[in-house]
Amino acid sequence: MNALDQLRNFTTIVSDTGEIEEIKKYKPTDSTTNPSLILAASSKADYQHLILEAIAWGKKQASDPRAALDAIMEKLFVNFGLEILKIVPGRVSTEVDARLSFDYEASLLKARHLVSLYEKAGIQRERVLIKLASTWEGMRAAAELEKEGIHCNMTLMFSLAQAIGCAQVGATLISPFVGRILEWFRKSEGRDYEPKEDPGVLSVVEIYNYYKKMGVKTQIMAASFRNVGEILELAGCDLITIAPKFLAELQNLEATVVRKLSPESAKQASVGKIVLDEKTFRWMMCNNPMATQKLDEGIVNFSKDIIKLEQLIQGMM
Repeated sequence: MNALDQLRNFTTIVSDTGEIEEIKKYKPTDSTTNPSLILAASSKADYQHLILEAIAWGKKQASDPRAALDAIMEKLFVNFGLEILKIVPGRVSTEVDARLSFDYEASLLKARHLVSLYEKAGIQRERVLIKLASTWEGMRAAAELEKEGIHCNMTLMFSLAQAIGCAQVGATLISPFVGRILEWFRKSEGRDYEPKEDPGVLSVVEIYNYYKKMGVKTQIMAASFRNVGEILELAGCDLITIAPKFLAELQNLEATVVRKLSPESAKQASVGKIVLDEKTFRWMMCNNPMATQKLDEGIVNFSKDIIKLEQLIQGMM
């Protein structure tokens, strides 16, 4: 078997793209989207019908231009999700506007509305993961949403503190980022890293060992890769979301894939339980400049792509 097929023996494969044809090609179980991926896909002719349908629908929802644009954006994200769910047997992740990352109440309203749009289209909420930034406010929102049966995928995660906070609120899934951590350390330390010593890989290993040692039910989906070596070092993680170019590389790779992470090995890890309140969380983040900077940077960049997507929509209205 090629490396991708072997990896499926240990890990659930998730596609990290908004492009429908790429998802069809690699047959993942789940698929994730974010504003940057939707922006990239929206510029292609194959997806113009999804935009036009969202515009027509959104214009009927509100006469105020700002309110109409908000409705269009929500419907657009859901339209992509609906197309993806025609292909994958599992779940799709749809992201709450990154500009709401520090707004608890607005995040709740946006998440509920996205789920309601899926349900009106005949999709049960069990097949939808609402993506929230792993901020304190995002975690508070996840706590309430999970009580309502709305499942959350906590994104923009760069630290154990964020992972523990998300576990405490009962989030369904977390998406610890790998490649963005590597980039930070490359710049900070002025050196490169082999996959087994990659700081992003080690961050996911730390989170995995903590979760499995403590019996946490929240699923771990490693994300944001810069090379195939990072992916193979995390073989055995609950889920891994992979961009099409790396799915292709893995599919063409003839190599033996060895399981690196397992609940059994995690039980042997030397870790102690940490209980987080808001003060402890903020202090741990304060002491982790990488996580703080990458979280802020991720929120800002996703927000910029949302604005670009809004401008694209306004030009078509």
